[in-house]
Amino acid sequence: QVQLVESGGGLVQAGGSLRLSCAVSGRTFSSYTMGWFREAPGAEREFVATITWSGGSTYYAGSVLGRFTISRDSARNTVYLQMNSLKPEDTALYYCAQARSRNNYLYAGRSDYRYWGQGTQVTVSS
Repeated sequence: QVQLVESGGGLVQAGGSLRLSCAVSGRTFSSYTMGWFREAPGAEREFVATITWSGGSTYYAGSVLGRFTISRDSARNTVYLQMNSLKPEDTALYYCAQARSRNNYLYAGRSDYRYWGQGTQVTVSS
């Protein structure tokens, strides 16, 4: 059974930082692209960042480019999202996801991902 478990969310003031983690079990972590998405109240789930299984390529949504960094540690089967210079508009439930295919591609679409975590809440106060 594949499990993705996010952690690291919380309440932070604008301008602050948080580091999200996503631990993966039950499926070969190193063979799949990983992604982060977020969902604010009343909004659609949107793409945030993705990283190839090799870790050699990353891609970000324009709204987080330059502030967020995605990384992965295959020894720990974990993907991270370092979030700096947080803004109130970053407030959302953050999800990690694992891609459907083994291709070493960057994926920004929800349908490209097969497995999802339960989410971790990030709240940024002004």
